Amino acid sequence: MTAQPGATAPPPRHSTDPGTSEQRRPIGSYERYSEAERAVDYLSDNGFPVERVAIIGSDVKLVEQVVGRLNLGGAALRGAGSGALTGLLIGWLFGVFNWFTPLLAAFTLAIYGLVFGAVIGAVFGLVVHALQGGRRDFASVRAMTPTRYEVVADEAVADEAKNLLAKLKEGV
Repeated sequence: MTAQPGATAPPPRHSTDPGTSEQRRPIGSYERYSEAERAVDYLSDNGFPVERVAIIGSDVKLVEQVVGRLNLGGAALRGAGSGALTGLLIGWLFGVFNWFTPLLAAFTLAIYGLVFGAVIGAVFGLVVHALQGGRRDFASVRAMTPTRYEVVADEAVADEAKNLLAKLKEGV
């Protein structure tokens, strides 16, 4: 297909463009994200148009790291913490919109919001924990983690990118 005189080239596709998946080719595969990131950084350092590259994580697994037991006191403390933060923010926002003494009002309402939010949050945390009936007496942090990372590039520039990454592997 030849370009028409006066026609402009289409803009480069970005990784957020859903239509790019079929016009991209893998140029490297890595076990850790930091390795894939290093490859793209190397391409960038060598003047490659990195807006035509994407890092794709595959074989995603859910990892739930248990961080400890959760009892009534812990449930109340976690609820109080989240309630206090929410109450502080809401109290501060109400105080900011007071036209007469905004600094004093914002500070006072923020403190009242913090205390009220902590109390309500603690009660809510206790109730939710008690309603679970001992089914989940632990606290955890969840994360989605890919097991492989593939660096892909637009078909038109994939060979150039692959050649550059070969130089990176030689330099290691």
